[in-house]
Amino acid sequence: MSTELDYYALLEVERTADATAIKSAYRKLAMKYHPDKTGGCSDGEARFKAVSEAYECLKDPQKRAAYDRYGHEAYTNAQNGGGGGGFNGRGGAGGFSDLGDIFETIFGQSGFGGGGRQAQRRGADLRYDMEITLDEAYHGKKTEIEIEVSAACESCDGSGAQPGTGVKNCGTCGGHGQVRAQQGFFVVERTCPSCHGAGRVIESPCRSCRGEGRVDKPKTLSVNIPAGVDDGTRIRLSGEGEAGARGAPAGDLYIFLHVKRHSLFERDGTTLFCRAPVSFTTAALGGCIEVPGLDGQRHEIRIPSGIQSGKQIRQRGAGMPVLNGRGQGDLVIQVEVETPTRLSAKQRELLEAFRDTETGEECPQSTGFFSKLKELWGD
Repeated sequence: MSTELDYYALLEVERTADATAIKSAYRKLAMKYHPDKTGGCSDGEARFKAVSEAYECLKDPQKRAAYDRYGHEAYTNAQNGGGGGGFNGRGGAGGFSDLGDIFETIFGQSGFGGGGRQAQRRGADLRYDMEITLDEAYHGKKTEIEIEVSAACESCDGSGAQPGTGVKNCGTCGGHGQVRAQQGFFVVERTCPSCHGAGRVIESPCRSCRGEGRVDKPKTLSVNIPAGVDDGTRIRLSGEGEAGARGAPAGDLYIFLHVKRHSLFERDGTTLFCRAPVSFTTAALGGCIEVPGLDGQRHEIRIPSGIQSGKQIRQRGAGMPVLNGRGQGDLVIQVEVETPTRLSAKQRELLEAFRDTETGEECPQSTGFFSKLKELWGD
């Protein structure tokens, strides 16, 4: 490992720190050592640049993995020519984290032996979780959300440079964005560790965004939720994610929908299920019940005489609408026969009179069940 100060020590974080802790530490130190805060002190400016370099490495998962494995050699080998090297026993080659880095460099955007700046890395995609009701999923809705997101800095128009100043070619790569390294029999190119492939460096960082070209601020967005969405449906808002650094394109925002449980209906795709209790007289004699639908209409369900508890009745076209399509699913009513818990003297008298007239044919299931029991017991 190089004698240079460890990146984790520079940012005053543990090696196990997560991305949030690293970002928080960087912001704190960048504010402390920014040239505007130190009055142009050379030591403060050097510290600011070192902290920024450490953050640029550790905020990127791939660069951080390479640094954790090889330390500063992951970046200095390319500048110093690398040496003979060859492939090592850890599956890497010199300062590269894996074989894919070599072949990507050789056959990637710049091509073998070629130059060219690396394409700007777009901003990160973001996720937003939204809870909606089943009624809103049925009808769809238009709503607004507020998010805290990195947006292009208005002061420097996303360039990262202080207004009135510019950028210059990187002294390490000469503006190419790539540096060459000797790896055994190969001469390969890799991203410049100083400018991170941009080919240029900022002479005077913007005071508002500290050279990042983006700042965190709240944003209000309009969201159109189509009818028929289901739990877990994902809505993509293109370009509404985190802004890219120094004018790079923004990422996307993905809204994940979570549908609340309904007090009456359960859902399976476009089919709605509803349990409907009916009196035992309605189950025996037949009749009609009304069930309210999510469409605001009353649906009349015909109950056939002699229906049993648990029987399902299907109402066509009364279910959920098809997402981004035509038609609707069905409404399925599951009948639950309810036995009365309170009887008047007159009702009890009538039921007892009815029981005296039973022959066993009125309830074939119970008659058959007890007949089997008698056979089992030999009685």
